[in-house]
Amino acid sequence: MQILIAEDEPRIAAFIEKGLRANGFTTEIAVTASETLNLAVQGEFDLLILDLGLPEKDGLEVLEELRGQGSQIPIVILTARDDIQDKLAGLEGGADDYMTKPFRFEELLARVKLRLRGHSQTAALEETILSAGNVVLNLRTRKVQVGSKIIELPVREFTLAEMFFRHPGQVLSRQQLLDRVWGYDYDPGSNILDVYVGYLRKKLGSELFETVRGVGYRLRS
Repeated sequence: MQILIAEDEPRIAAFIEKGLRANGFTTEIAVTASETLNLAVQGEFDLLILDLGLPEKDGLEVLEELRGQGSQIPIVILTARDDIQDKLAGLEGGADDYMTKPFRFEELLARVKLRLRGHSQTAALEETILSAGNVVLNLRTRKVQVGSKIIELPVREFTLAEMFFRHPGQVLSRQQLLDRVWGYDYDPGSNILDVYVGYLRKKLGSELFETVRGVGYRLRS
């Protein structure tokens, strides 16, 4: 499960991130309203923890824009605003939950799990089968079928393949792929991404992965 933390206070953001990662979640922090919107609409996160006091624009406006664009991502508002009008505005605007600061992490974790569980039941989880050409990725079993052959990819290769298969026909920059698959665990000067794309080409088919010179890669849809 991937959680987006929209929080511009570094101490609070780090506290939430540390707790969520200790409980098995993958996290990313956004510190501005525009960054939050850009990441949330990509559809790669399972839940958004949203502070209302973000730079650039109010968190309630971020909420309104996301829901206006049709985003169904579960949203837990976490804010210092304890006024009943703000709470009503948040919940009526489409937030799934509303918590005020100061807070106990145990309670936040419980609410996050509750919203994820409820969302998975009502939305029938996420799409579990992704395909391109004669290649099929099963996100539940983490196995890949190429024609009639079933293969298992190492974790990093599967994660990279999943990134491509979730965005068929879309050019993905090198930075996007490195950030999503390796996080901070890579040397910016290395060619690790090219090596792993090479692995996928050998195993899944070289014709699937197109190099976009000077930008990154694209999965031919």
